[in-house]
Amino acid sequence: MIKIATSKQLRLCMAIAFWCAGIATYAQSSTVIKEGNAAPTLQKIRDFVIYKDSLFHCAFPSVVRKKDGSYLLAFRRAPERRVLGERVTTHVDPNSYLMQLTSKDGLHWPAAPSLLYAHPFGGSQDPCLLQLRNGTLLCASYGWSFPNAEALARLKTPYFKAANAVFLGGYLLRSADNSHTWSAPIYPPTVPEEVHYSPYGNKLPAYNRGALYEGRNGTIYWVVAATDDFASKKTSNYLLTSNDGGKSWAYQSVVAKDPRISFNETSIYETPKGDLVAFMRTANAGDTACIARSKDGGKTFQWEPMGFMGHPLQALRLPDNRVLVTYGYRHAPHGIRARVLNAECTDFKTAKEFILRADATSTDIGYPWAIMLDRRRILVVYYYNINNGSRSIEGTLLEYR
Repeated sequence: MIKIATSKQLRLCMAIAFWCAGIATYAQSSTVIKEGNAAPTLQKIRDFVIYKDSLFHCAFPSVVRKKDGSYLLAFRRAPERRVLGERVTTHVDPNSYLMQLTSKDGLHWPAAPSLLYAHPFGGSQDPCLLQLRNGTLLCASYGWSFPNAEALARLKTPYFKAANAVFLGGYLLRSADNSHTWSAPIYPPTVPEEVHYSPYGNKLPAYNRGALYEGRNGTIYWVVAATDDFASKKTSNYLLTSNDGGKSWAYQSVVAKDPRISFNETSIYETPKGDLVAFMRTANAGDTACIARSKDGGKTFQWEPMGFMGHPLQALRLPDNRVLVTYGYRHAPHGIRARVLNAECTDFKTAKEFILRADATSTDIGYPWAIMLDRRRILVVYYYNINNGSRSIEGTLLEYR
């Protein structure tokens, strides 16, 4: 006897069939994702201008996502001296201030920035932002003073001079109210190997351009630079740490030092396994990027060339724990480039290079800084110029697959 299924039983069978098909489809899609992850790709969506004003030279941006979900971008702004009839505009200027912009989505930015900080003793450079897990914001910078000829003759030597400015060394600012206000400067200790004095007769406070990092244990890591050879002006990299949210700092170790090569402008990153990895700009090394690694919490580092040119570098952890490294490329064709490294940053010599931009007409570009907008989209900010025009803060929107 043949038993006829009821309509209710048929619907149940169909539901089971669809559920099984869904499981199969999910398994197939999971396989595809895993296969895709074996060869990560970056798809460029578009480039856009974040801030530009023909009266100003804008450069050296950094960006973070704040606790309220908005994005904070900081950069250096100084007068475009060529508009005033001067031959060139330089990176050393008495009216160089730290500026800030806030965006709800990272794609739409206000037309006018607000002042983040103006140092009372000179121009400031390269604001480097870090948001701590508790929401506190840090901004590392450094500055230049402009003493006259009479004052220069009385300064304690040796001091570091560029154009008509004398180096002040580094400082940090803190904000506990979501960037509405910033603290007075915090001056870090000097690196023991530093040979230069500030205009105030003290050894230079530690300084650097590059990303700081808050480790899993709450320690903040900051790789700084110091001039350790007066004759050659050679700089090396050293590690400072803070265990109180950036209020105070202590010298820890040498990150990279060489008799001939200079290391500076370094970003530091902690891998999932706990290695500290420093991505370093070099001089006297053919513009080769270098990497230093510590497997003991920053007590010791070993450095080596990464096998490609570009500077400076910044590292961003991606949702799958891979690491996006972005860097400026000041060789023809000038522009912005990137690589996606594995989670432990060990495949830097073989990782594919992605060209994000190659349309600049001057070497005065770069200093990219990347941040996730969501699990797929990445915003890379940097400064740029076309036809040697006014320097602007620009962005490239990427999709990561």
